[in-house]
Amino acid sequence: MGRRPTVYRLAKEDGMAQTYTADTWQSYRMEYRDPYRSLESPEEEIATVDRALDALAGAGLLPHTTYDQAKMLAHREAVRASFDLPWTAITPRMERLIYAVNAIRQPRNMIAAGVFCGFTFISNAGAAVGPGACYTAENLIGVEIRPEEAARAERNVRRLDPTGVARVIAADAIDVVAEFDRKIDLLYLDADGDRGRGKGIYLDILEAALPNLSPGALLLAHNSMNGGAPIQRYLEYVRDPASIPASVNVVLDIEGLEVSKAP
Repeated sequence: MGRRPTVYRLAKEDGMAQTYTADTWQSYRMEYRDPYRSLESPEEEIATVDRALDALAGAGLLPHTTYDQAKMLAHREAVRASFDLPWTAITPRMERLIYAVNAIRQPRNMIAAGVFCGFTFISNAGAAVGPGACYTAENLIGVEIRPEEAARAERNVRRLDPTGVARVIAADAIDVVAEFDRKIDLLYLDADGDRGRGKGIYLDILEAALPNLSPGALLLAHNSMNGGAPIQRYLEYVRDPASIPASVNVVLDIEGLEVSKAP
């Protein structure tokens, strides 16, 4: 059975930016150390994410909005059964949205910068590896600058993907994206910079990646709502049509996700 058409609200924000806002984003709160607790019915979660996908497709960021919900559920169950996950700020809505975006766009080469224990990384990569796989990828690379967390993330990922297509490395994401020898089809940003840079490092990573992005590559930046002053550098850049042709702030929860399309 196909999805029923949904109505989305896509509004201008701060003059240039576009935003999709779920009605319940402020009241939808999770306990970071209890990330698997249900916050709403499956039907409510799916409907909320469907409306966000409609908004992204309406803005030209996605070619369509169809993904296999059974595979998404299989992915989620496998992660919950096998991952060492001390805590996460990725809500179930955000997990579903990230999986769905990857399942729809099907990036051959994806890099995720700042993956902690690997949960955000596998939310992206799980559309191509493990029980949630719906397409074949070439390189799915998670980058974590802290060696001990990179090692834990790699152990987690190996439980779902014995092939090595998805892998986590301990490195500086700026170096990884600059030196990558293929075109990057999707870049996920969730890193924190040192020396007070915080989420301001997103723009540094993006600028290093620009020569290696495929035309129309998708950019996903977590913490668009609560990244504080440092993330504004990045948001101002991707919301400027002179730099980036399309960008939408997807507000499903208090964290937010900026979804942008590279030139």
